Amino acid sequence: MLGWFRALMPKEERFFDLFCRHAQVTLAGAESLNALLSGRADIQSCIRDISVHEGKADELTREVLVGLRRSFITPLDRGDIKDLITSMDDAIDQMNKTAKVIGLFELRSFEPCMQEMGEIIVKAAKLSAETIPLLRALGKESGRINALTEKIIHIEEQADQLHDHGRKQLFLNQGSVIAFVVGTEVYDHLEKVVDRFEDVANEISGIVIENV
Repeated sequence: MLGWFRALMPKEERFFDLFCRHAQVTLAGAESLNALLSGRADIQSCIRDISVHEGKADELTREVLVGLRRSFITPLDRGDIKDLITSMDDAIDQMNKTAKVIGLFELRSFEPCMQEMGEIIVKAAKLSAETIPLLRALGKESGRINALTEKIIHIEEQADQLHDHGRKQLFLNQGSVIAFVVGTEVYDHLEKVVDRFEDVANEISGIVIENV
């Protein structure tokens, strides 16, 4: 009886809009991080931009969580909504942590593998932003959603390889222990950014399994 009642009641659909807006803000953050790592943009300006994007993402996350408390019927399981927006927010939070480390150590140039990881982060953010709107039509778009989340997971595997190769090159090429330690920390933060996008992909895959 409760299932029929829930099916007939109007659902609060604005969660999808908030997810999409968050994904776009995260993509903007990823592009700023990539510009920072490329060495072609003003580093301090990029760090500020990432912080601004992270702040906007936090506001959207809070709006989702407040909406959960106030909504009677939600389009997805409440736990899934909370876990998805949290994993999405973790991705841009990690970008901000990465930018803070770069600012803290006043880095001005970046290793080739770091730059490649910046490009990979943008790809992961674009795939996430492409996937999120499809949640509005889970049944119809489940195949496409699964294909996109698999691409994100494949990107995470590429990032792992770059992380390991980059750290090895630091060890072989750096004459300074401090430079090696700092470079390793940057690599670790960049890998965590991609890991957070994999978490988003896994959350989405779980939603598909539960609802299709």
